[in-house]
Amino acid sequence: MQITWDPSTLLWIFLALLGSAILIALLLLVWIVVRIRRINLPPNADFLVALRATPLIVVIVLDLLDLSMDIFSAPISWVLLSYLGLGPLRGVAVIKDLIPFTNFVPAMTLAWLFARWSNQEGIIPEKTLPQHPTGRGA
Repeated sequence: MQITWDPSTLLWIFLALLGSAILIALLLLVWIVVRIRRINLPPNADFLVALRATPLIVVIVLDLLDLSMDIFSAPISWVLLSYLGLGPLRGVAVIKDLIPFTNFVPAMTLAWLFARWSNQEGIIPEKTLPQHPTGRGA
């Protein structure tokens, strides 16, 4: 038995996939705005430090928005990252969103995984901070 796919069936499957992705992204976007108010980053935080402080759900939503809306997700990404206080991620997320036809690659999620698994030289663990004579941190 051979299955034949006509173009209209493939188009409906593609549109259903995009519609599902945008619906899930919008629902998660509302959840993020309600649950995650603002992320406090250290001053002069770079891209990797900001990614390490970002919850996974935020980067998944950015990738879902990119999947469903392609280049039209750039302004939404900019506003969301500004609202959450993740300024260092805005430029990279918007550049990624503006490159057409790269929406099938979950770039922000892959960058988040890389930031989590890479060497964390920029962050000093609390145990290695110099101790003040009173026993408190410097």
